[in-house]
Amino acid sequence: MRFPPAFLDEIRDRVPISSVIGQRVAWDRKKTNASRGDYWACCPFHGEKSPSFHCEDKKGRYHCFGCSVSGDHFKFLTELDGMSFPEAVEKIAEMAGVPMPVRDEREEQREKERASLTDVMEMATVFFQERLQGPEGAKARAYLRDRGLTPATQQSFRLGFAPDSRNALKEHLAAKGVPKADIEACGLVRHGDDIPVSYDWFRDRIMFPIPDSRGKIIAFGGRALAADALAKYMNSPDTELFHKGNVLYNFARARKALAKGGTVIAVEGYMDVIALAQAGFENAVAPLGTALTENQLELLWRMAPEPMLCFDGDQAGLKAAWRAADMALPSIQPGRSARFALLPEGKDPDDLVKAEGPDAFRAVLAEARPLADLLWMRETAGGVFDTPERRAELEKTLRELTSRIRDESLRYHYQQEMRERVLNFFGSQRSARQGRQDWKPGQGKTAAPGGQFAKGGGVGARAAITESLGRSAMVKRGGEMMSVREATIIVALVNHPALIDENFAHVEFLDLANTDLKRLHAAILDAMAHDMANDRDAVIATIERAGCSDIWGRAVMLIKRARQWPALETAALDDARDAFNQALHLQRSARTLHKELKQAEAALASDPTDENYRHLVEIQAQFRDVQATEALIEGFGVSSGKAGRV
Repeated sequence: MRFPPAFLDEIRDRVPISSVIGQRVAWDRKKTNASRGDYWACCPFHGEKSPSFHCEDKKGRYHCFGCSVSGDHFKFLTELDGMSFPEAVEKIAEMAGVPMPVRDEREEQREKERASLTDVMEMATVFFQERLQGPEGAKARAYLRDRGLTPATQQSFRLGFAPDSRNALKEHLAAKGVPKADIEACGLVRHGDDIPVSYDWFRDRIMFPIPDSRGKIIAFGGRALAADALAKYMNSPDTELFHKGNVLYNFARARKALAKGGTVIAVEGYMDVIALAQAGFENAVAPLGTALTENQLELLWRMAPEPMLCFDGDQAGLKAAWRAADMALPSIQPGRSARFALLPEGKDPDDLVKAEGPDAFRAVLAEARPLADLLWMRETAGGVFDTPERRAELEKTLRELTSRIRDESLRYHYQQEMRERVLNFFGSQRSARQGRQDWKPGQGKTAAPGGQFAKGGGVGARAAITESLGRSAMVKRGGEMMSVREATIIVALVNHPALIDENFAHVEFLDLANTDLKRLHAAILDAMAHDMANDRDAVIATIERAGCSDIWGRAVMLIKRARQWPALETAALDDARDAFNQALHLQRSARTLHKELKQAEAALASDPTDENYRHLVEIQAQFRDVQATEALIEGFGVSSGKAGRV
């Protein structure tokens, strides 16, 4: 049975080659880098003591540097296990979860016909190449020279020239015995009931051969040389070989280049791809004269988990970026997204590398924005949100956008991210209106510092909480634990009221677990509402009026016992600010993880599927990671028992 190449490509792409080979070998722990899909082992084909057998998931290939065997998934099974090729295909298809194709004699015949059509397309490619180098191609060569393309680049991309003739290619192919039906099936001529005599599709154009994923030429793009041509660029029509929305220009070469590292770069046109390749960026591809399609985006994700989408620096380019973002949003997943590189105004990649060199383009790539940034920029740029209605409209728009994400876990994180951005955005505006601080449109959120304190005793260091302190009445009341992290936030705010003004939005919507500390937080909010939050004594007085003096005393005692001195009144404001920011950062991470765990537990209880179980296990693993970095989650403590819950 002959298997369609597309089917073989699909199951190969779905199954990492390491998962096939890993069933027969033990990976060497020292040389293997599983996170990069790079594996080493002793060769199963010949006896050896040190590992020289290498496989790489990105390439889908293996090679032994000792005995020189190499191949793909299928070859490994046929040569090592003695399977027939159909048996090997069936094995990989089973691992991929893809049903085997049913034998279709008509489809097999079509496959043979397609193979013969690629032979015709190869003959046409050679014809165009020869015409470019002949007398007829002088004008085309001059144009390519003016565009800065070297002869080596032209040859590498197999550029050609279609002469200004109605039948030059048609007669050339006919003379070589190519049937009329095949010439028409390749889309090389215009034909039909309303056309008495067919004629060449491309005339007086520079020709760009378009290869498929295996490097076979399946179509052409043509750039007109005449200034008055109706279409500057045109592609082959859709044929048995070619469907424009399913193909990326330079896909095969770019995928090979990715073996050196990096990610794939999607640009807008043929010349951009070629100019970038000449400048050293061989990992660029382009759609074929249309906006990026869903199928083309899937091809990009097949090449890299986070492709770089690069758009021209004009309004049309920005709109194209927004369209691509909307298209990608429903299909993003953990480890599968996109970044957006926006070029300077009026520039495309070809212009940029020609005028300013490769470093200018590298700088554009370095400033690429994640998908979340692009969506936020689009919805807020130039907007005025000076009324509750306008702010509510922005929140509604962002909720609708993030609700399109099909992956439940990622949708939750996007919704949380947008809520935090809105909070910071409106908080900055509110502070500006009240004269608290200057605000500039487009101001992003400020990340809390993540490093250790320069001076001792900071929240970043492990809290010196003994087991006896964890059990003491100063920490617990009515069986409820008072968190050192939450106490640090509240005590620092009361002792250093300047932090309330600096972190207005965060303080207003602070998420606390402990009931007593929530009462202190409410007293702080009351002081804020009466414009008394800028004076420590006034805040303390508000706490006393609320009947929370005992809670305040226990919180301060806990901070002293935990040696979190930056939160105390005697600390300098800079130290208090560092302690507060670090504690707030850990608190937000902890509360988010706690909510995710509850959601995962509820999901598993209501729908006990493997997917929900795996999700719960992932959240539990994140708990362990957070504990390892000493951001202890409220109510879960240090599992080793060396410290009490904080």
